[in-house]
Amino acid sequence: MKKSIEAFNRSPWYLQVIMGLVGLAVAVTLAIPLSWLVEILWGYILQLVTIVFKWISSWMPAGKLFSWKAVFDAVPKIVERLPLTLGLTIAGAFFGLILALVFAVVKINRVRILYPIQAVFVSFLRGTPILVQLMLTYYGIPLFLRYLNGEFGLDWNINEIPPAIFAITAFAFNEAAYMSETIRAAIQAVDAGEIEAARSLGMTSAQVYRRVIIPNAAVIATPSLINSLIGLTKGTSLAFSAGIVEMYAQAQILGGADYRYFERYISVALVYWVISILIEYIGRSVENHMAIKAPEVTDISGIGGDR
Repeated sequence: MKKSIEAFNRSPWYLQVIMGLVGLAVAVTLAIPLSWLVEILWGYILQLVTIVFKWISSWMPAGKLFSWKAVFDAVPKIVERLPLTLGLTIAGAFFGLILALVFAVVKINRVRILYPIQAVFVSFLRGTPILVQLMLTYYGIPLFLRYLNGEFGLDWNINEIPPAIFAITAFAFNEAAYMSETIRAAIQAVDAGEIEAARSLGMTSAQVYRRVIIPNAAVIATPSLINSLIGLTKGTSLAFSAGIVEMYAQAQILGGADYRYFERYISVALVYWVISILIEYIGRSVENHMAIKAPEVTDISGIGGDR
């Protein structure tokens, strides 16, 4: 086992990345058979939420102008779409983080050809609304695939592409544009003395990144990345414009059924609020585990930019 680890450490960085991706794919493949257990657990949780909020709504007044009963009645139906919202968030954050690392490395090392392309791309993503980017993705990807079908005789069925793919793509690129600046600032904030000490011990560039730069940069960047995750969670409410019925779209559907739009929007706002509190709590726990104090990282907390 020790020899295998040493061989992995001596391998080139790109082989380490490939082996890491293969390991991730294997882990996901092994986890798929357990999805039935997750579905059962989620079913029990949803039933519990339904029972609790039905009991609460039974005690709430149902006025003509405003109804608290309608607010709490809608919560279980909105929570039904929570897995989709979390799926969009997790997938967007995961792929966005990978792209952000690429953008940050390209900018730090000023890679020829790639650096100006990255600069223009990030500037465009940071300078345009996420809703516009979502629409460009929603209509642009099918248009590009039709072009490939016509030019190269391919037979891709565009109509079978799930709308969630377009939303995840847009969210991932948008997150990458903001997180890349956070990651870049965190990497450049790592003490140069530690890097030089690692190199003097004979570490390769890949080992320096993996053992020194990335762990230290992760400590610095964690608070800002958690804020980005909260922003992405709220941003998934725009997925309804791509035909995805997530929590916000579900609230609109419920409001259209009885014209209690205001009550339904309060319902979905409460759900998003609770999710944001939970993410923030988890983020604080991670910070405490890594012995982070907020004042120590305030110098890069605004790098990602407010959206």
